[in-house]
Amino acid sequence: MTDDRYHPPEIEKKWQARWDADALYRTPDDDPRPKWYALTMYPYTSGDLHVGHWYAIAPSDVQARYKRMRGYNVLFPMGFDSFGLPAENAAIKLQIHPYEWTARNIENMRRQLRSMGAIFDWEREVVTSDPEYYKWTQWWFLQFYKNGLAYRSLAPANWCPSCQTVLANEQVLPDGTCERCHTAVTRRNLSQWFFRITRYADDLLDFSDVEWPERIVTMQRNWIGRSEGTMIAFGLESPEVDDNQIRVFTTRPDTIYGVTFMVIAPEHPLVPHITTLEHRAEVNEYIERSRRATEIERLSTEREKTGVFTGAHCTNLLNGEKVPILIADYVLPTYGTGIVMGVPAHDQRDFDFARKYGIPIRVVIAPPDWDGQPLTEAYVEPGVMVNSDRFNGMSNEEGKAAVTKYLEERGWGGPTVNYRIRDWLLSRQRYWGAPIPIVYCDRDGEVPVPESDLPVLLPPDAEFKPTGEPPLARHQGFVNVACPVCGRPARRETDTMDTFVCSSWYMYRYVDPHNPEQPMSHQLARKWLPVDQYTGGAEHAVMHLLYSRFFARAARDLGLVEFREPFTRLYNQGTIIAGKAKMSKSRGNVVAPDEYVSKQGTDAVRIYLMFIGPWDQGGEWDDSGLAGVSRWLNRVWNLVLTPAETTTQAPADQVRELRRMTHKTIRRVTRDVERFRFNTMVAALMEYTNYLTRLKESGPVDADCWQEATTSLMLLLAPSAPHLAEELWERTGNAYSIHNQRWPEWDAELAAEEQITLVVQVNGKVRDRILVPADVSEERAKEVALSSEKVRPYVEGKETLRVVYVPGRLVNIVAK
Repeated sequence: MTDDRYHPPEIEKKWQARWDADALYRTPDDDPRPKWYALTMYPYTSGDLHVGHWYAIAPSDVQARYKRMRGYNVLFPMGFDSFGLPAENAAIKLQIHPYEWTARNIENMRRQLRSMGAIFDWEREVVTSDPEYYKWTQWWFLQFYKNGLAYRSLAPANWCPSCQTVLANEQVLPDGTCERCHTAVTRRNLSQWFFRITRYADDLLDFSDVEWPERIVTMQRNWIGRSEGTMIAFGLESPEVDDNQIRVFTTRPDTIYGVTFMVIAPEHPLVPHITTLEHRAEVNEYIERSRRATEIERLSTEREKTGVFTGAHCTNLLNGEKVPILIADYVLPTYGTGIVMGVPAHDQRDFDFARKYGIPIRVVIAPPDWDGQPLTEAYVEPGVMVNSDRFNGMSNEEGKAAVTKYLEERGWGGPTVNYRIRDWLLSRQRYWGAPIPIVYCDRDGEVPVPESDLPVLLPPDAEFKPTGEPPLARHQGFVNVACPVCGRPARRETDTMDTFVCSSWYMYRYVDPHNPEQPMSHQLARKWLPVDQYTGGAEHAVMHLLYSRFFARAARDLGLVEFREPFTRLYNQGTIIAGKAKMSKSRGNVVAPDEYVSKQGTDAVRIYLMFIGPWDQGGEWDDSGLAGVSRWLNRVWNLVLTPAETTTQAPADQVRELRRMTHKTIRRVTRDVERFRFNTMVAALMEYTNYLTRLKESGPVDADCWQEATTSLMLLLAPSAPHLAEELWERTGNAYSIHNQRWPEWDAELAAEEQITLVVQVNGKVRDRILVPADVSEERAKEVALSSEKVRPYVEGKETLRVVYVPGRLVNIVAK
């Protein structure tokens, strides 16, 4: 055994200092090699990185390092998501300024990130709360504003009473609570700023340019919620309403003759104008009650539906009937037009509502063998149209098209497409965010701040404790400003932007982080963008990932970029847990990496996190597992540095087997890294280490083959254990740095599996013979046997009682 023992902390500090001094991981823009832009979601500046952060970042670094060794010029930057409510709330609690809290946390997290040994190019760091960065966040807002993609409107908004701010729909949890503090969310009518994401609803449904997990694609498609239907006009006579029609979106135009009431959302702007004087008090009381209910409560199928008559009626233009208009909180202003036609015979919710309030129930789609008697429940299946004038006798499917055509011909409606997604509400009534660059002038109205005046800076002395009023509104030095157009006294917008605006374009700033004239130069944007590989959590599916896709499409249409998808490939890691629960400070189960790094070393922590289980599934942190990885790295150290007994006359079968194992391992590790299968990659390296150890202990080994084997082991280990690999590389006399070496290639002929013939029987009779690897597992052997085309006819439609495997020989399927 060598006297030189493996001391991870010393080795890791040594190499991190050397790499930093040599700018080894600096990413040049003029490098002729093909580019590879790898990006992992930057962390929020919460104060400390726990192993959950490491679990997301370290494996991403492994793949980035691998791509670098494959000959790519790799950009793998890092930054900090530093605006937002958590910083402001922490600052209030600790009675310090959000800037101070954020700066302190960034310093600590930067230190922790550096200890990870990743190939981050720190010269490209971005911090979203830095004026150098949010100047360009404001610039993006102005471009959207000038092109009709940013607008201000009075609208019902999700309001968190605890955070004292508006939330986007995507920030309200399925249970109707705030994603930050879990307080029940209510609704308020407020003047808000929006981005017109709905303009790109159809385009956002096209995923043809990306390689993304199907579950993320499905989540976004469901969130966008495209549905085809019919817009139908109903006549309206009200002295306070200019338009003489109201419009309803429906997917059931075949039931138009069954409409016996109309329901309008309590927040709908029409409500105060159509409500009659004798019903006003009751309506207002109901509106106030509905504001206290969460969206989830309002939509619950278990909750009894309630409503109040407004005193107003509309007219069904197809039959001339007067239809009463009620308000009911089960109708949301965000779906369709915020008005729903009540067809109680053919919708169970409407049926229950009509029975409760004594509203007529008219059958217009007849159930089979219907005798004309009243229904006991809503009929929602296909049928024949009845009580529907000219459409009687049609199947209701035919009727959908026929009614729609009839409405279109008379100008009373027609086919339309509805979307669940609503425009992105970006106003926040808090301090710690990018100010919205708009000025309000009594003469010139809404005026964008000139680009030359950016950034609009946050005043450092603002009082930011929440009162329900934007903190900036109480800072007269910020609010009062000269109008950019006429020079007269004017007022600044006092809302700040949703922090998702900052993260919707951060991947662009990394390519040109210190450009004072542009968010990024067109030349560097063309060179680096879009991101080739993005990694991060699936929890961002309908927020950050969707918003970033919107930003890219808008930027393309504005001529700022040449692509529409910001991230070509996406991979979502799972969640690492402790004590059977997701890590969080409130649960007290956060595992900090610093202590483990100081003892077992960074490389051990990195590899243990990858070995814990499939990366996309997550796993449970266990100290004993880390100790096992640490022991393995010590074995690698001794294996490589303790001289082996070598010969030039080793047996041919030993030479052949050693080279086969080497090239087989290269192939396996390569494929696993490519597919983010880090746990099986580590397993392959461990198996290879064990094999080499046994071979070394068995006697003399071929000198050239042993050199190839240990060199390959160091190279294959380099992305995962970069410090250990670098130290071993230097100690074995190789030129600095291992991380500038080419990834080893495998010889397909040498790596070919030795094969055997597997006999497959069904009930004792031979049905197939299949070539399989000699070391095939029992699970794989059974899988191959059952999927054989020659075997399938003998087992289809039968019950498989058992499958018997005789290792290396046969599989017998017992079926009846």
